[in-house]
Amino acid sequence: MKILLVCQNIVSGEGQGRVNVEVVRELLRRGHWVTIVADRLDDALADHAGVAWIKVGVAAFPTQLLKDLVFTSQATWHVRKHRADHDVVFTTGFTLWGRSDMCAVHYVHDAWLRSPVHTSKVQTGPYGAYQWLYTRLHCWFERHALKQARSVIAVSEKIKDELLAIDIPASRIDVIPNGVDVEEFSPGTANRKDLRLPPTVPLALFAGDIRTPRKNLDTVLHAMVAIPGLHLAVAGTVTDSPYPTLSTSLGIDDRVHFLGYRSDIPDLMRAADLFVFPSRYEACTLVLLEAMASGLPVITAETAGGAELVPPEAGVVLKDPDNIAGLEQALQRLLASPEKRRVMGEAARAVAESHSWKDMARQYAEWMEELQVTEAGALLELSTSLTSGQ
Repeated sequence: MKILLVCQNIVSGEGQGRVNVEVVRELLRRGHWVTIVADRLDDALADHAGVAWIKVGVAAFPTQLLKDLVFTSQATWHVRKHRADHDVVFTTGFTLWGRSDMCAVHYVHDAWLRSPVHTSKVQTGPYGAYQWLYTRLHCWFERHALKQARSVIAVSEKIKDELLAIDIPASRIDVIPNGVDVEEFSPGTANRKDLRLPPTVPLALFAGDIRTPRKNLDTVLHAMVAIPGLHLAVAGTVTDSPYPTLSTSLGIDDRVHFLGYRSDIPDLMRAADLFVFPSRYEACTLVLLEAMASGLPVITAETAGGAELVPPEAGVVLKDPDNIAGLEQALQRLLASPEKRRVMGEAARAVAESHSWKDMARQYAEWMEELQVTEAGALLELSTSLTSGQ
């Protein structure tokens, strides 16, 4: 089978990019040929004999909106030129003006624009206005792309609900959750002293962008006030973040450890006792599965895509991410019982093991193979019908 894959960036260091890296690896493992239309491509894939890379360079353009428009226009030209030589055209979101066979959706811009923490609602001035325009235009671009896709893959149940809300038929939507590296993220212990963390205290971990209110660190800090025995490690860039000041004003700065940007998240997870992430808006967060794979009980919220993967035996899913009292209760419950944390961590690990990158990539590959079989069957049926008609 020959697949034509269109995505602006296919690199391991990004969530969406990592998904497509794993999908391409699985397709190659199955003996398929893959032509990739992309700006950036993982080095190992670029050098693979089974991959043909059509590079569409957009780095020189000054804004992401221009990058997206230029990339989609050039990608559309390349797909029209090479479409007849391929069995399946696979795209990611708005990357093609024309028809695709399969489109993976990691983000629904219409839902993001309606979110109370959309950038335009929390940041005034030119940047906020630009973000509103960017998202507003992508709402239209996205609908155009999705309505032309034969099959739409949502990366979470939350994304599926958001697709239904913009009138994408349920019959064309399937859900394939993102995966996790169950070897990189695995249970164990880490030396807290080496990680600049207090060695003997109960420790929760929060990881994410702390420069905006979207990830909801403020609710976590307010909940910490009522739990004097708990420490919190925060992994995320501190520059321009309001939360160090907030922790000081709440009188908990001696228990909140701002670590800055960290590339050693697997070690931090092995050093923590639990993971807390009640994000106000996520399409499908990888970090929840990473924490679960690390054997951590998790506390999150229904507003975080991927929360549907957290069963009660593995964590707590809050209905309202801003419910400080509910978060306090969940933290207190886990803090009070090391045995409960251990049992929940084991259950979390079991869930993560069924959502490895390999399992996810297999589902994508099988879906593409099924599309090819369906297309071939439809052509055969049409040919038979025309022959009979003669």
